[in-house]
Amino acid sequence: MSSTRPRLRCADVVNFSAPPVAVAQALIGCTLLVDGVGGRIVETEAYDVDDEASHSFRGMTPRNGAMFGPPGTTYVYRSYGLHWCFNIVCREAGHGAAVLLRAIEPTHGIEVMRARRRVESLRNLCSGPGKLAQALGITGALDHRRIDEPPFVLVPPDVASVVNFGARIGISKAQHLPWRFTLSESDFLSKKL
Repeated sequence: MSSTRPRLRCADVVNFSAPPVAVAQALIGCTLLVDGVGGRIVETEAYDVDDEASHSFRGMTPRNGAMFGPPGTTYVYRSYGLHWCFNIVCREAGHGAAVLLRAIEPTHGIEVMRARRRVESLRNLCSGPGKLAQALGITGALDHRRIDEPPFVLVPPDVASVVNFGARIGISKAQHLPWRFTLSESDFLSKKL
């Protein structure tokens, strides 16, 4: 009989039916891989339907439809027509809540990420939502996908993460909400708290 614990997927541990603030915190420290490329999640932001900064605030549209899907579904959109952004839907289907992944610490497939981003700096590979999506090869083709199915692998951390929180960034509405979560002491954030 082995004494090692079985390796669980994060989707088995994170309750994606929970409110986005809880999911955003729970994802910190998890490892996200897309076709084997990725790293440890170090920064997230929560968005909910009654939040003016949320894409779901004014109701469902063709662009934000994935946000109203079942918990654990991906919501991928283009920001300002330039950069893809990657979110994971939470709460119950039809609600309109998601967590934006803002930054990861690259750990797997670093050379692939460098080639995609044409950047050598490890710290600069995935330190922002657009950078993260580009480095991991995330495009609109991955919208409406299950986070617990290929090409995704989401693994919980081996040890508990120390999570900091503060105001979200890059938005013009509801900036006062402390719904940005970061891994304490991380050098891979998009912006320090």
